[in-house]
Amino acid sequence: MFETTKALVLREVKYKEADRILTLFTADNGKITAKARGALRKSSKTGAATQLLTYADMTLFFNKGKWTVNEASVIESFDGLKTDIERFALGSYFAECAEALSVEDQKDGELLSLVLNSLYALSRGMYDARKIKAAFELRLMSLSGYRPAAEHCSACGREDVEGPVFDLLNGCVFCRKCSRSGSTVTLDDASLAAMRFVLDAPPKQLFSFDIAGDSLVSLAFAAENYLLTQTERNFGTLDYYKQFR
Repeated sequence: MFETTKALVLREVKYKEADRILTLFTADNGKITAKARGALRKSSKTGAATQLLTYADMTLFFNKGKWTVNEASVIESFDGLKTDIERFALGSYFAECAEALSVEDQKDGELLSLVLNSLYALSRGMYDARKIKAAFELRLMSLSGYRPAAEHCSACGREDVEGPVFDLLNGCVFCRKCSRSGSTVTLDDASLAAMRFVLDAPPKQLFSFDIAGDSLVSLAFAAENYLLTQTERNFGTLDYYKQFR
Protein backbone atom coordinates (compact mmCIF):
# COMPACT_ATOMS: atom_id res chain seq x y z
CA MET A 1 0.00 0.00 0.00
CA PHE A 2 1.36 3.40 -1.06
CA GLU A 3 0.51 6.61 0.80
CA THR A 4 1.54 10.20 0.07
CA THR A 5 1.85 12.52 3.06
CA LYS A 6 3.83 15.40 4.49
CA ALA A 7 6.35 14.46 7.15
CA LEU A 8 8.90 16.04 9.48
CA VAL A 9 12.04 14.04 10.26
CA LEU A 10 12.33 13.90 14.06
CA ARG A 11 15.23 11.47 14.16
CA GLU A 12 17.55 9.67 11.76
CA VAL A 13 19.83 6.71 12.42
CA LYS A 14 22.29 5.19 9.97
CA TYR A 15 21.45 1.59 9.10
CA LYS A 16 23.85 -0.77 7.32
CA GLU A 17 25.98 1.01 4.68
CA ALA A 18 23.63 3.51 3.11
CA ASP A 19 20.17 3.31 4.67
CA ARG A 20 18.47 5.54 7.24
CA ILE A 21 15.96 4.53 9.87
CA LEU A 22 13.70 7.53 10.41
CA THR A 23 11.27 8.66 13.05
CA LEU A 24 8.74 10.70 11.11
CA PHE A 25 5.96 12.96 12.31
CA THR A 26 3.46 12.67 9.48
CA ALA A 27 0.40 14.75 8.78
CA ASP A 28 -1.82 11.71 8.26
CA ASN A 29 -0.52 9.02 10.61
CA GLY A 30 1.28 10.90 13.35
CA LYS A 31 4.57 9.43 14.53
CA ILE A 32 5.86 6.45 12.57
CA THR A 33 9.14 4.66 11.91
CA ALA A 34 10.27 4.25 8.31
CA LYS A 35 13.31 3.01 6.42
CA ALA A 36 14.88 5.14 3.68
CA ARG A 37 16.88 2.73 1.54
CA GLY A 38 20.04 4.13 0.01
CA ALA A 39 19.40 7.61 1.44
CA LEU A 40 23.07 8.05 2.36
CA ARG A 41 24.33 7.49 -1.17
CA LYS A 42 25.40 10.62 -3.05
CA SER A 43 23.12 9.68 -5.92
CA SER A 44 20.07 9.19 -3.70
CA LYS A 45 16.94 11.08 -4.68
CA THR A 46 15.66 10.92 -1.10
CA GLY A 47 18.86 11.94 0.69
CA ALA A 48 18.11 15.64 1.19
CA ALA A 49 14.49 15.09 2.18
CA THR A 50 15.27 12.45 4.82
CA GLN A 51 17.72 14.50 6.89
CA LEU A 52 16.99 15.44 10.49
CA LEU A 53 14.71 18.51 10.86
CA THR A 54 13.54 18.43 7.26
CA TYR A 55 9.88 18.76 6.28
CA ALA A 56 9.05 16.90 3.09
CA ASP A 57 6.46 15.47 0.77
CA MET A 58 6.87 11.70 1.00
CA THR A 59 5.44 8.67 -0.72
CA LEU A 60 5.56 5.82 1.76
CA PHE A 61 5.05 2.11 1.20
CA PHE A 62 3.45 0.06 3.96
CA ASN A 63 3.94 -3.70 3.97
CA LYS A 64 3.87 -6.31 6.74
CA GLY A 65 3.66 -3.65 9.45
CA LYS A 66 6.65 -1.63 8.21
CA TRP A 67 6.99 1.70 6.38
CA THR A 68 9.51 2.43 3.64
CA VAL A 69 10.23 5.78 1.99
CA ASN A 70 9.65 5.37 -1.74
CA GLU A 71 9.92 9.02 -2.86
CA ALA A 72 10.62 12.28 -1.02
CA SER A 73 11.02 15.95 -1.91
CA VAL A 74 11.89 18.86 0.39
CA ILE A 75 9.18 21.32 1.42
CA GLU A 76 11.21 23.17 4.07
CA SER A 77 14.80 22.44 5.08
CA PHE A 78 15.07 25.10 7.81
CA ASP A 79 18.44 26.23 6.49
CA GLY A 80 18.95 28.66 9.36
CA LEU A 81 19.27 25.67 11.67
CA LYS A 82 21.76 23.82 9.48
CA THR A 83 24.17 26.77 9.46
CA ASP A 84 24.04 27.60 13.19
CA ILE A 85 25.03 24.85 15.62
CA GLU A 86 23.26 26.44 18.59
CA ARG A 87 19.98 26.78 16.71
CA PHE A 88 20.38 23.26 15.33
CA ALA A 89 20.85 21.91 18.85
CA LEU A 90 17.70 23.68 20.03
CA GLY A 91 15.74 22.49 17.01
CA SER A 92 16.89 18.95 17.75
CA TYR A 93 15.58 19.37 21.28
CA PHE A 94 12.18 20.37 19.89
CA ALA A 95 12.23 17.21 17.77
CA GLU A 96 13.22 14.99 20.71
CA CYS A 97 10.43 16.47 22.83
CA ALA A 98 7.91 15.86 20.06
CA GLU A 99 9.09 12.28 19.67
CA ALA A 100 8.86 11.67 23.41
CA LEU A 101 5.38 13.14 23.88
CA SER A 102 3.63 12.11 20.67
CA VAL A 103 1.79 8.81 20.31
CA GLU A 104 2.72 6.21 17.71
CA ASP A 105 0.31 6.03 14.75
CA GLN A 106 -1.95 8.76 16.16
CA LYS A 107 -2.64 11.82 14.04
CA ASP A 108 -1.91 15.08 15.86
CA GLY A 109 -2.08 18.12 13.62
CA GLU A 110 -1.81 20.62 16.47
CA LEU A 111 1.43 19.15 17.76
CA LEU A 112 2.91 18.92 14.26
CA SER A 113 2.02 22.58 13.62
CA LEU A 114 3.61 23.59 16.92
CA VAL A 115 6.90 21.92 16.03
CA LEU A 116 6.92 23.33 12.49
CA ASN A 117 6.07 26.87 13.60
CA SER A 118 8.74 26.75 16.31
CA LEU A 119 11.39 25.48 13.90
CA TYR A 120 10.41 28.12 11.35
CA ALA A 121 10.67 30.97 13.88
CA LEU A 122 13.96 29.61 15.21
CA SER A 123 15.45 29.07 11.76
CA ARG A 124 14.75 32.64 10.72
CA GLY A 125 15.76 34.22 14.00
CA MET A 126 12.36 35.88 14.34
CA TYR A 127 12.47 36.04 18.15
CA ASP A 128 14.83 35.50 21.04
CA ALA A 129 15.56 31.75 21.10
CA ARG A 130 14.72 31.62 24.83
CA LYS A 131 11.27 32.99 24.10
CA ILE A 132 10.63 30.46 21.33
CA LYS A 133 11.85 27.63 23.55
CA ALA A 134 9.67 28.64 26.51
CA ALA A 135 6.57 29.04 24.35
CA PHE A 136 7.23 25.69 22.68
CA GLU A 137 7.65 23.87 26.00
CA LEU A 138 4.55 25.32 27.62
CA ARG A 139 2.33 24.75 24.59
CA LEU A 140 3.72 21.26 24.13
CA MET A 141 2.85 20.38 27.70
CA SER A 142 -0.64 21.78 27.26
CA LEU A 143 -1.25 19.76 24.07
CA SER A 144 0.11 16.62 25.75
CA GLY A 145 -2.32 16.74 28.65
CA TYR A 146 -0.15 18.59 31.15
CA ARG A 147 -1.66 22.06 30.84
CA PRO A 148 -0.69 24.11 33.92
CA ALA A 149 -3.43 25.89 35.84
CA ALA A 150 -2.24 29.48 35.55
CA GLU A 151 -5.56 31.35 35.42
CA HIS A 152 -5.75 32.06 39.16
CA CYS A 153 -4.22 31.18 42.52
CA SER A 154 -5.02 27.52 43.13
CA ALA A 155 -5.53 28.19 46.84
CA CYS A 156 -7.48 31.45 47.19
CA GLY A 157 -8.83 31.65 43.63
CA ARG A 158 -7.68 35.22 42.89
CA GLU A 159 -6.96 35.98 39.23
CA ASP A 160 -4.87 38.99 40.27
CA VAL A 161 -2.09 36.85 41.71
CA GLU A 162 0.27 38.83 43.94
CA GLY A 163 3.84 37.54 43.90
CA PRO A 164 3.06 34.51 41.68
CA VAL A 165 4.78 31.23 42.44
CA PHE A 166 4.63 28.33 39.95
CA ASP A 167 4.40 24.84 41.44
CA LEU A 168 6.32 22.53 39.07
CA LEU A 169 5.05 19.28 40.54
CA ASN A 170 1.34 20.13 40.62
CA GLY A 171 1.32 22.43 37.59
CA CYS A 172 -0.45 25.35 39.21
CA VAL A 173 0.10 28.93 40.36
CA PHE A 174 -0.13 30.28 43.90
CA CYS A 175 0.11 33.82 45.20
CA ARG A 176 2.98 34.51 47.58
CA LYS A 177 0.76 34.27 50.67
CA CYS A 178 -0.67 30.90 49.59
CA SER A 179 2.54 29.36 48.26
CA ARG A 180 3.74 26.07 49.64
CA SER A 181 7.17 24.54 50.05
CA GLY A 182 8.43 22.24 47.34
CA SER A 183 9.54 22.48 43.74
CA THR A 184 8.51 26.02 42.84
CA VAL A 185 9.63 28.86 40.60
CA THR A 186 9.04 32.51 41.46
CA LEU A 187 7.43 34.44 38.61
CA ASP A 188 6.54 38.10 38.18
CA ASP A 189 3.54 39.78 36.58
CA ALA A 190 5.09 39.78 33.11
CA SER A 191 6.19 36.13 33.12
CA LEU A 192 2.79 34.99 34.45
CA ALA A 193 1.00 37.05 31.78
CA ALA A 194 3.23 35.50 29.10
CA MET A 195 2.50 32.00 30.40
CA ARG A 196 -1.23 32.64 30.25
CA PHE A 197 -0.92 34.04 26.74
CA VAL A 198 1.04 31.05 25.43
CA LEU A 199 -1.46 28.55 26.81
CA ASP A 200 -4.42 30.10 24.95
CA ALA A 201 -3.01 32.00 21.96
CA PRO A 202 -4.01 31.03 18.39
CA PRO A 203 -1.20 28.94 16.83
CA LYS A 204 -0.07 31.66 14.42
CA GLN A 205 0.20 34.19 17.28
CA LEU A 206 2.01 31.92 19.71
CA PHE A 207 5.15 34.07 19.88
CA SER A 208 3.37 37.43 19.71
CA PHE A 209 4.00 38.52 23.27
CA ASP A 210 6.50 40.96 24.73
CA ILE A 211 8.88 39.84 27.42
CA ALA A 212 12.51 40.55 28.23
CA GLY A 213 15.09 40.75 30.99
CA ASP A 214 14.48 38.94 34.26
CA SER A 215 10.89 38.18 33.27
CA LEU A 216 12.09 36.18 30.26
CA VAL A 217 14.64 34.39 32.42
CA SER A 218 11.89 33.40 34.90
CA LEU A 219 9.54 32.23 32.15
CA ALA A 220 12.26 30.20 30.45
CA PHE A 221 13.32 28.56 33.72
CA ALA A 222 9.74 27.74 34.66
CA ALA A 223 8.84 26.29 31.24
CA GLU A 224 11.90 24.07 30.98
CA ASN A 225 11.73 22.74 34.50
CA TYR A 226 7.99 22.12 34.28
CA LEU A 227 8.56 19.94 31.23
CA LEU A 228 11.42 18.06 32.88
CA THR A 229 9.47 17.58 36.12
CA GLN A 230 6.33 16.29 34.44
CA THR A 231 8.04 14.01 31.92
CA GLU A 232 10.46 12.66 34.57
CA ARG A 233 13.24 12.25 32.04
CA ASN A 234 16.31 13.95 30.63
CA PHE A 235 16.82 15.07 27.06
CA GLY A 236 20.27 14.60 25.58
CA THR A 237 19.65 17.32 23.01
CA LEU A 238 18.85 19.80 25.79
CA ASP A 239 22.15 19.04 27.51
CA TYR A 240 23.90 19.51 24.16
CA TYR A 241 22.13 22.83 23.55
CA LYS A 242 23.16 24.13 26.96
CA GLN A 243 26.82 23.70 26.04
CA PHE A 244 26.41 26.65 23.70
CA ARG A 245 24.51 28.91 26.11
